[in-house]
Parts: sequence; C-alpha cells; structure tokens
Amino acid sequence: MGGDDARLRAVVSLAQAMAAAHTPRGCWRAAALGACEALGGSFAALSVWERGRGRLRVLVNAGERAEGEEEFPDEETYPVHQFPEITEFLHERWAGGGEPDAWVETAEGPLEPEPAGDGRGAGAAGAHGYGRGYCHQRVASLRRRGRGCCVVAPIVLHGRAWGELYVARLAGEPVFGRRDADFATVLAAVVAAGISQTERLEEVRKLAFTDPLTGLANRRAVDMRLDEAVERHRVDGSVVSLVVCDLNGLKWVNDTHGHAVGDRLLERFGSVLSRCGAMLPGALSARLGGDEFCLLALGPGADEVVEVATELCGRAAELEFGNGVACGIASTGDPIGPVVSARRLFRLADAAQYRAKAARSLKPVVAGRDGEVLRLADSPPKPAHDRRRLRGNRP
Repeated sequence: MGGDDARLRAVVSLAQAMAAAHTPRGCWRAAALGACEALGGSFAALSVWERGRGRLRVLVNAGERAEGEEEFPDEETYPVHQFPEITEFLHERWAGGGEPDAWVETAEGPLEPEPAGDGRGAGAAGAHGYGRGYCHQRVASLRRRGRGCCVVAPIVLHGRAWGELYVARLAGEPVFGRRDADFATVLAAVVAAGISQTERLEEVRKLAFTDPLTGLANRRAVDMRLDEAVERHRVDGSVVSLVVCDLNGLKWVNDTHGHAVGDRLLERFGSVLSRCGAMLPGALSARLGGDEFCLLALGPGADEVVEVATELCGRAAELEFGNGVACGIASTGDPIGPVVSARRLFRLADAAQYRAKAARSLKPVVAGRDGEVLRLADSPPKPAHDRRRLRGNRP
C-alpha cells in the first residue's frame, strides 16, 4: 500500500510541476524529471513525433545524461521507420478500440512475458506492452550509453500519437517490471494533460502579443522588447534602432475602395515589412495599431538599419494601393544623446516619422541626421485638440 501511496504522490507532484512551468521547455523538463523520479530511473527523455518530417525529435534529456546528450538538443532526431511502434503498433491498437500501453526493453534483448497476476495470463501480458517489442535501435542505444533497461510510454494528445516518454535505468539496476510499465502509461497520460495545458497557454500568449490582421507582433510585444533592448544598450552599449512607419493613404483607400481593400493593404505592407526586417538579424516587425508599423533592431549598426528602411520605403511605394510610407528612424548608433528609456527612443523615431510625413519624403528621416528631429521630439506638448501628438508627450 505504501508503494501505491508513493506513486500517487509522484503523479500529483508531476502534475503540479508541469502546471508551474512558464515555458514549453520548462514543461518538458518538468515532465521528464518527474517521470524519471516517479519510476526510479536515472535518465528520461521526451520526444515529439514530427509527422511532416517523418521523425521523432528529442525535446529534452533529463537526469544522468551520457556523453553527447544535451539537455535541450537542437537536432537530436530519429527516423520513425526505425521505431515502428509509433506509427504502426499504436495506430492498430487505437483502430481496435484499445489504448496504447507502455513497454519495457532491455540491453539484453527481448523480455519474457511476465505473469499477469490478475487473471489475464502471460499472453495478455505480451499484448499489453510489457516486454512486447524488440527495437534494435533502442537496445543498441542502451548498451552504448551504459543503461540496462528502459520503459517507453506513448503520449497521446487530442486522440493522436504526439510522441513518447522514455525512462531508463543504469546497467546493473533492477529491470522495469509490469507494474512499472503500467505506471508509465499513467504518467504519460498526466504528461499529455500538462502538454495540452501548456500549448493552450502558449496560444493565449501568442494572441496577446500578435496583431490578428497582419500576424506581426503588436504594441505590447514592442514595448516589452524595447525595454529589454534599451536595458541591454545601457549595460553593454549594444546599438538599438527603432523604425516607425505610417502607411500613407489608408483612409482614402478605405473611403474609396472599402475596408476590405484597406485591410489587404495593411496585410500586404505587413508582409513587406517582415521581408525587409528579415535582413536585420533578430529584428522585430510589428503593427503598432491603425496605419502605424515599426521595426525594432538590436545589434545591427545604424547605417545598416537606414539601408533596410530605405528599401522598405521603396517597396511600399510599389504597392497597388496607398501612397507609400512616412518613415522615421532613431538609433543609438547616431548622435541623438543619451537614451535612458524606451520612451525617449520612441519619441525620437516618432518625431522623425512626423518630419517625413510633413515633408512627404520618399526616404526615411533619421534622428540625429536631421536637425529638426531632436527639437521636435523635445518640444512642449501640442494642444489637446491637435490630432497628432508625439508618443510620450502628454498634455
């Protein structure tokens, strides 16, 4: 009875650890470590089946890792044809109305079916997973890494095979038994529930930081990233550049051709912005709202950013509708004075964009290279009735 209580506590602990994780990686790590501890293993891994690429991809390795095993490997993958249970056995099992159970493999080869002890008999034991399979690749891996046995539990999400939970013990330790395999099946179900919850939370987070029309980042995402970038600039002097764009003629397009055409213009410019932003490593392309967009770069020099923004203006002018963009740039790589806050950089970029709009410039206006921008950014707030006020200048 004590053993059952311990396993119940292990299930609760696993579920709580996964629920407390704030990122997918944290969730995967909690799943692997929790299952490893619950089953008395020395090592555990969580893998996902990437159907489109025909492979199992390892998400996390936890516990006592062997040489060459990374905790979060970038590219540790295995062709699924080497592991037929994930594509064949599971499908047949579900098609027959059953449930996919965990199974045990050892470095010594196939296991003899263990007596059931519940009236099912040895034949049922083989059918239900314990010692069911013999995978040459897994056995070779066990031997190569000094492990004596492993239990493999399929993870099922939304009625489909999602991946596998793998827990191993070192050579010389007791081999997993039938009860361990049955318990691994339970743990896999708990892991599946935790992964499902994490995926839902990630989707909510994505929606919270994504503009629904263009698919670009939204203002909230820009604010967070810009705060981080400015802090990085203060610490090590990294160049932070902000490009602010105002899409010209959107109101005319909406009034003349309808909002559906206006939305297509916004989407099309969003694609152009994303394409140009890709020229700056790590840049964030975003829609601030309405007809305003921005590009945030951390690292590239000011001249490189200006060059990309110039190309952006040229491409925007070629769009079927609208009338190009007014584009302003503020970069710590230019003589703009100390930038101690994100608000300061935003006001400078906004002032540069305002200058570009007023001058109907076909090219970006750059703070620090246009004498009027700094004066405009630091000027007193405009009257409350003025439609246009610089960000951060509150009456």
